[in-house]
Amino acid sequence: MEKLQPVDEAWSRALAVVAHPDDMEYGAAAAVARWTAQGKTVAYCLVTSGEAGIDSMPPEEARPVREREQREAAALVGVSSVEFLGHPDGMLEYGLPLRRDITRVIRRHRPEVVIMTNHHPTFEGGGLNQADHIAVGQAVIDAVRDAANRWVFRELLTEGLEPWNGVRMVLASGSPYARHGVDITDHFAAGVASLQAHAAYLKGLGDDHPMADAEEFLEAAARANGTRLGCRFAASFEVIEFG
Repeated sequence: MEKLQPVDEAWSRALAVVAHPDDMEYGAAAAVARWTAQGKTVAYCLVTSGEAGIDSMPPEEARPVREREQREAAALVGVSSVEFLGHPDGMLEYGLPLRRDITRVIRRHRPEVVIMTNHHPTFEGGGLNQADHIAVGQAVIDAVRDAANRWVFRELLTEGLEPWNGVRMVLASGSPYARHGVDITDHFAAGVASLQAHAAYLKGLGDDHPMADAEEFLEAAARANGTRLGCRFAASFEVIEFG
């Protein structure tokens, strides 16, 4: 199996943009815990509130529950800035409205690094990805470029949001094309606790769901990635570089 190269950590501000509450916690949260412990600033932006993610709970009831659990999960890994864009869970469409909203967030936070989840049709091993993840991932990549272009989404200028071309790279977690990794050995427990904070969501999966046991699920992936990076536990990322 191909070895992972260490992710460049010479940066100070990151913005995570993902589709749903719990997306960051399935793999990347422990890396965030490492980075915030280093003194880096990481902010979270959730495109939806995950309101369609609990079968036994109507969306209008699930929305505040999932937003609260996401804030609690983020706090456990040192993230205090969490915002929700309010797009409809399960029905995201790639297009200009989504690109514009993500561009707005990038221009406000002015990150050096943007974190997202896998945007490819499949995961490593061949499992099918979810439509919302694919739409958001592609929109994030394009929004990084849009954020730097003064003449795209000119209405953002009237909001006082000047262009930002300071994003150096996008880190995609859970990608089948991951070639880089982060040693999360000392922060693995924080990542597990962060996922466990999504208690209502995990309960809704049912005890027999392969992702319901947070520690077991995360440990399997982290141990495999650690072998590739040369440490006990690691998180893997596809690195998409920008000039």
